[in-house]
Amino acid sequence: MLDFSQYSGFLLFLTIFTMGFWLMIFLISFVIPYWIIGYFREEWKYRKQERKADAVFEE
Repeated sequence: MLDFSQYSGFLLFLTIFTMGFWLMIFLISFVIPYWIIGYFREEWKYRKQERKADAVFEE
């Protein structure tokens, strides 16, 4: 049978473990796609600016 200190240590371990698990799920499902979409938006914006600059120089 577990005494109180072992039981509270086990609950603390489970709490920290599940917090880390849900943080990992959050990062994978929201933050990483946000970074990827932002990267491609920035690249598209810079390419658009380069095309405008090239069009100005050609005239």
